[in-house]
Amino acid sequence: MSTTLPLFWDLSSADKKQRLGASVKLISTLENFQASFEHKSPEEDASSSTSENEDVIEREEDPFELDSTLDSLNAPDVAYSIRRLVRGLASPRESSRLGFAVALTELLSRLTTVSCAQVLALLLDATRVTGSQTGQEERDSLFARLFGLTAIINSGLLTRTRPPLPRSTLTPSTPESCSAVLDTLRELARAKSWLAEAAYWAVERAMDLLAASGDEDVPWREDAVDALLEDMFGEASSAEGGAAKSRAVWTPEKLAVALRAQRLWPQREREWRKLWAPTIKHGDVLHPANSMTIAKIFREGEVEDDDRAVKTLGRPWRPQVHHVWDELLDEMLPPEGSGRSPKGSFQEFFRIVVDESLFAGSASNERKYWGFVVFQRALPRVKAADLEMLFTKNFMRTWINHLSHLDRYLHSFAKQIASIDSTSCNVCATGILSVVRKDSTLGLSFILQLTGVHGNQQFDKLTRTKTVESILSTMTAEGIKHYIAHLLEQTDGGPASKQSDVQVINARRSWIIEQFTALIRNGAIPKSDDWVQLRPSKGSSISALRTVPSPPYPDHLRRQCRERLLSCLADLIQLSSIAKTTDSVQKMTSATRDDQLWISRVIQTIQKLERDNKHTVLLVELEQEDRERLERACRVAAWLREVQEGRREEAQGVGLLLQSSILQSYIADSPDARDIASLESCIDSASRLFPLSPEKPDVSESIEDDEPQPEPIDVLVDLIIGFLEKGTAYMRALGTQSFSLLSGAVKDSAIGLILSQLEHRDPSELLADSDSEMGENDGLSQNSRSGNDDQNDDTGSSTKEIEDDESSENTEAEDEENSQRNGTSPTFDMADEESEDELDDDQMMAIDDQLAQILKDRERGKKDKEGAQREATHFKNRVMDLLDIFVRRQPASPYILQFVVPLLTLTFSDEKQVSEKAAGLLKSRISKLKEVPPVVDIAKTSEILDNLHIRARKAHSRNAIATIGHCSLYISRALLHVSADQTVRAAYTMSLVDFTERKASDLNAQFFSDFIKRYPRVAWGMRGALLAAPMKAVNAYRRSQAYTLIELLLNSAPSVADNELDEVAAFVGQLQRTLHSALSSICDTDTSSTSSVKEVLKLALVGARTTKRLVVKSDSFVGIWDPTLWTILHSRLLAHGRFAGLGGMCKEVISLAQTLHTSLNIGKSRRDGVTVTSKRKADTDSGARAGEKRTKRMVSTTKSSRRDDGSGAKISS
Repeated sequence: MSTTLPLFWDLSSADKKQRLGASVKLISTLENFQASFEHKSPEEDASSSTSENEDVIEREEDPFELDSTLDSLNAPDVAYSIRRLVRGLASPRESSRLGFAVALTELLSRLTTVSCAQVLALLLDATRVTGSQTGQEERDSLFARLFGLTAIINSGLLTRTRPPLPRSTLTPSTPESCSAVLDTLRELARAKSWLAEAAYWAVERAMDLLAASGDEDVPWREDAVDALLEDMFGEASSAEGGAAKSRAVWTPEKLAVALRAQRLWPQREREWRKLWAPTIKHGDVLHPANSMTIAKIFREGEVEDDDRAVKTLGRPWRPQVHHVWDELLDEMLPPEGSGRSPKGSFQEFFRIVVDESLFAGSASNERKYWGFVVFQRALPRVKAADLEMLFTKNFMRTWINHLSHLDRYLHSFAKQIASIDSTSCNVCATGILSVVRKDSTLGLSFILQLTGVHGNQQFDKLTRTKTVESILSTMTAEGIKHYIAHLLEQTDGGPASKQSDVQVINARRSWIIEQFTALIRNGAIPKSDDWVQLRPSKGSSISALRTVPSPPYPDHLRRQCRERLLSCLADLIQLSSIAKTTDSVQKMTSATRDDQLWISRVIQTIQKLERDNKHTVLLVELEQEDRERLERACRVAAWLREVQEGRREEAQGVGLLLQSSILQSYIADSPDARDIASLESCIDSASRLFPLSPEKPDVSESIEDDEPQPEPIDVLVDLIIGFLEKGTAYMRALGTQSFSLLSGAVKDSAIGLILSQLEHRDPSELLADSDSEMGENDGLSQNSRSGNDDQNDDTGSSTKEIEDDESSENTEAEDEENSQRNGTSPTFDMADEESEDELDDDQMMAIDDQLAQILKDRERGKKDKEGAQREATHFKNRVMDLLDIFVRRQPASPYILQFVVPLLTLTFSDEKQVSEKAAGLLKSRISKLKEVPPVVDIAKTSEILDNLHIRARKAHSRNAIATIGHCSLYISRALLHVSADQTVRAAYTMSLVDFTERKASDLNAQFFSDFIKRYPRVAWGMRGALLAAPMKAVNAYRRSQAYTLIELLLNSAPSVADNELDEVAAFVGQLQRTLHSALSSICDTDTSSTSSVKEVLKLALVGARTTKRLVVKSDSFVGIWDPTLWTILHSRLLAHGRFAGLGGMCKEVISLAQTLHTSLNIGKSRRDGVTVTSKRKADTDSGARAGEKRTKRMVSTTKSSRRDDGSGAKISS
């Protein structure tokens, strides 16, 4: 027993794996004990078995007899473990009930030496409820009894008849013990309502066990079933067949037992009719006539047989639905692969039991929650054709209401029904989107329900979700085609449509148009030419809107069609498609898979519809001149499609612009709305940019005058800029995409045209262009006279007076114009009191109306100015998009250099959106380009670099200096690529001088350190200026920054070529002298701080270490560092009180200098060809000892001089 005691502790662990591991160890150990157990004498065993079978069922008051039988048939450890496991079921510690119940179930399933009566007696004795127990103790006992009875059933001990008990003919289970277990479970259900469901679930498990047993194995099986059904459904007769049935109460638990019995024993249908009547009719729980009764049972809890009165026992509500729902769904919607056929009518059952009961208008939120759970469990079982059964009227109303408002009680759970996130709860995995992900063919059925009769066409908008949009993104191309066909079927109201239905039909058409647009604009939906492309003969998502169904489309729907057509094209223009051939894979933009522009497809469709004059006509008829112009444009577009591969992309960009102009001519609302000038410009530019072949006649109009014409690409870029000014999504997409295709043909003049759009302009000037022109014409003579009269006056005063006159005249003109518009007379000067007294009420009212109109005009002017400012900001952003496209498509173009200064100017703009976009374009796009322009104009590029450095010296922001620094590095790289090193070096040298010598300079050290790190070889040419910078620094901080730059330059010195080592040596020598002079001056003046001295010593150490690394490459570095000078300097630092702590750094310099000094002999030996290692080592050692002796003599001399001075300072070794 001592070997099993430690195993019981882990049975209570909260870790499932640890509990199962402890159970396995315990069961295996007990099996070994039982196998080696030696039984008692046969006489004692026989008497013990006889006593058990006589008393255990009828009397529970003899536990000693049962204990002796248990001990006689089992090993001591096994008997103890059975008792311990039974008692442990009542333990509230952690997961004791789970662990002990599993272990007890497994142990009872393997032992053949215990009986059901024995275990039941032990369980009842260990879980006896007394009046002295607390509430918690009572609950623990009841739970222990439930777990123990469930263990008896799950272990199979309830119906085990073979083998019999050892040395006895008695079976482990008898009809009496089986009946006792079932009666105990029913008593538990009656004792506590919250135990009823679990107790009857165990009863159903017992029913499964009885049904699975054979008559040979369990001969009393039928009797046990009859007794159970008799007790459950109240068939208690006091006379032969004539007694009235007892009026039992029907509960969900009783309904579950009846449903299980109906499934396990279908041959007893006649018995069910008698037992279940009159509550359950026809002997079938799933009969449609019983739906109302079942709904009442679920809604109210209990129903009596006689009058179906509700018995309210205070059963608390639980979020978990009753397990009988799983039984019902398994019967009516059996899972796939179960081999069971559906029973009953689920549609009728769901409508009555769920929709009209749990989702009724008067139902509580708790009942609605149950309805949502039932819906989720039924959703994965329903097929596509039967989804209408679930999306009923009340359910959709309740779901939409709770989904639309955040403050609704079931809002979060309503969202789970549509979600696919299964992290928060297990039922979320059965949401609508999750089901569609598993079977995409269900997507169309779900959309039809959500937007159908019980749903709402604006479901996503109404519920503030993206449910329909997400379902569409999961559908295949074939499913999208079926959805489009469904929408097209709803566009026609039929010839017999009533006038009252016209508004409904038009509203549905408007919604269908929006759905077509959503299909195109939804980026998650895979675009396929099969459903996107326009085929009038077959009907498609856009061409169908061009038909003339009955009733005809009104003007507002036609306008909506045109607008949505352009909106769809805006998305299709930017859509990329992959064309796979046998040879290669080609990526195409703005085109279908057969390499045809989407706009071209639209134009072809319009032209086909135009030729079908029997059914369709154009809204605005084309004049002969316009038609000839369109035909000429179409011929040019056809020629552009034949351009060879070399300029194919440019031809596609020109064709995109040309065909967009053709489309605009077709969809114009009136002849005046057609942009003839743009179409003519496109035709002319395309013809000049891509001349037609000699075989084809020239379709362009000849120009007889000799006036110089702008470049064709300039005209096209100007058209693109005009598209960006219009601000619609279609125009923006068209402009950016066509410029992307034409970026390779852009020239310097076109770049200048683009950059000129980024110049600052006052938006009020744009608004007042027309008014100012009229004002100038009206006041021309008066302004002239004013100018002649004041000709001899001062220029500034005359200008001011002219401006005052102009403003006063404009004000008078505006007042007069407002008066005429309002129907009132202009206001005259009424300075005298007599005229004021003559005003009557009507005149005063007229003045008030005029003043009100003036105030409205001023307010409107403010709003117009704000709108113009906003539009100007958006326009600049779109122009910068063109620059971004050009940088991405042409990274090695020299024109990118021209972008830097205009974009840098915009970074200082007051408009935050513009400044951030310009800064991002400079730092994230241009500055990080890896390509370098192969050829640049050195003069212009030098001006750009100088401009950047001038701006950097006056920039007041660290971020601005960083941006300028990045731009300067890019410009420098372009100049260095064409060997303009001196230009770059001169610009940075001037900025360095400004940084160190001018106190008001805004430059920082990072500006120069980035340059030194990026281009160390060019920066090496600035070594003279860098070396002189500390001496000329305006303050200590700038001097410290200069030392840091010199240190950075020294660290890059090892990367120089071998032929430049002499220059490096000369620089290091000059550096040593400069540093020594600086330190000596500090010691003499005593005006510098310790940190300044430390910076100088740090730089000296870097210089000495650099020399040590380079001395192996050249003898020029030998002897540069004089240890004698630094030794004297060391003594002076020690003599100075504030700098004594820096003596260690100076000693390191001395040590490095001594090492470099001894390298002189090594270099001579190498040149003389001496290779003896011992000689070289001896020379080195002797040189080192000699240097040490000289150092000691100097130190001793310094000590004596200090003692003579009487300073009394001590020198630490």
